[in-house]
Amino acid sequence: MGDKRSSSASMELNLIIESAKQLGVEISETEALQWLSAMAVDSDAEISMDLDTGVFGHKVVMLDFSPNELARFREIGRLVEFKDQPGAVETALALSGSSAQSKIQTYPGDCDYFERVNIITETRDEACQILAKIMREKALDTLKGPTWQLIEVKFGSYSHDIVKGDDLIKKGSPISWTPPEIQAGKIEGFRPDGTEAVVLWDEAAVDPGWCKLDWVIADPARGRLANASNMLDVTWEAPDGSITPLDNYLDAYFQEVYLEAESMPIFSKLMKHVSPDALDDYVTQLEKEVNKYLTKDINYGKAAKRMYNVFRLTGRYGEAVFLRELFDEPTTMLYQVWSLIRTIDDSFFPGSQISIDHVLSQADQLIISVIEALEGDQETEIVRHLLTLRDSLTRQEPTEHLSAEAEAAREHVINIVNNFFYEKMNSIPTIKSYMDEFH
Repeated sequence: MGDKRSSSASMELNLIIESAKQLGVEISETEALQWLSAMAVDSDAEISMDLDTGVFGHKVVMLDFSPNELARFREIGRLVEFKDQPGAVETALALSGSSAQSKIQTYPGDCDYFERVNIITETRDEACQILAKIMREKALDTLKGPTWQLIEVKFGSYSHDIVKGDDLIKKGSPISWTPPEIQAGKIEGFRPDGTEAVVLWDEAAVDPGWCKLDWVIADPARGRLANASNMLDVTWEAPDGSITPLDNYLDAYFQEVYLEAESMPIFSKLMKHVSPDALDDYVTQLEKEVNKYLTKDINYGKAAKRMYNVFRLTGRYGEAVFLRELFDEPTTMLYQVWSLIRTIDDSFFPGSQISIDHVLSQADQLIISVIEALEGDQETEIVRHLLTLRDSLTRQEPTEHLSAEAEAAREHVINIVNNFFYEKMNSIPTIKSYMDEFH
C-alpha cells in the first residue's frame, strides 16, 4: 500500500512540476522529492527540535524554518516577550506566520510572534488581573524608543456598543488600545444614545479575549523597518493543576517555532490539554480565512499562504510543493513591499522617536527591490508611486492616518500581487478546483 501511495504522489508531483515549468515557475525536483520524503516519514513524535539551536516545533513546521535569521528574531523577541515570574507566570515565545517559514519565503512580511502565557493563581479573577498588570506594564515599558514604537494593543471586549470618533463599534468587538489610552488606563467615547461611555483597562480584564501587541521597529544594521507583533495565548492554572484558557480556547501548535529549548517544559504541560480535534479545528479555521480572502476581502497572496498550510497538513503535498515554490518567485517580493508600505506609514507616528533617516532608507530599499524584481510598465508605475511616497515623507507632518501617497502605492502593489497569485494558482487544475469550492 505504501508503494502505491508513494507512486501516486510522485506522478502527481511530476504533473505539477510540468505545469509549473509551463507557467515559468521553476521547481527543483530533487528538493521537492526531499521535502516529500520528509513529510512522508512516519513518526510517533509530532514535535521536532533542532539540537544545534534549541528551537523546536511541530515536525511539519520545522521543515520550513531556516535558522539564518534566528539571532535577529531572538533580538526582536527580547522587545516583545513577557518575562517569567517564578511560581506565578510561565511563558514560551515562538515565531509564527511567515517568520516561521523562512526557508521558503525569501520575502517574508512582518515579524510575527506567538507567546503562551500560563498564570498560576488561586482564582480565574486573579489570573485576569495579573494579565492586565503585565500587559499594561509591557506596553508602557515599550511605548517608544530609538528603534521602536508601540502602535496598539488588543485587550478585552466591549460590553456594549460604543461610538469612538466617527466609528460605531459593536458590543463584543475586541478593544484596540492606542498608546495614549493605555497611559490613561481608559477609553472615552459615547453610547449610541449620546451618553458618555468610559471603558477602564482593569474592567477589560474580566473578558480578556484577543490579546495582542503591535510595534513598528527599525533595524539600523539592515536599514529597514518591520512590523512586530506578539499574539498571546493566555491560560490559568488552578491549584488542582487544571488548565483553563482565558479566551475559552487553547490554541494548537501547527504554525509555531519556539525560540528557546528552555520553553519545552511549559509547552509540554500545556499541550496535554489541547483538544484531540485540534488539527481538524485548525484546518477548519484556515479554510474560513481562505474563504474570506477569496470571496470578501480579496487577497490571493494571503489566501495562498493559508492554502499552503491546509495542503501540507492534509496530505495534498503536490499542491503544497507548487505553492512552496511560488513564494520564492521574484514577484512575490511585492507582498513584502505591500506590507512594508504600511510599516513606513506606521512609523510616521505622532511622537515617534524612529529617525526619519530609517524611514527614508526603507523607502529607498523598496524602490531598489521593485527595480530588481520587475520590468516594463509595472516597474515604472510602482516606482513612480514609491518616489511620490518618499517625497511626501520628507514634507509630511506625523499623522495616524495612511497618507494618500502610501494608500495609492499600496493599492497598486496589492493589485499586481493579486493578479500574480490568481493567474498562477488558477493554472493548476487541482488548486483551481479547490478554490472553486469557495465560490
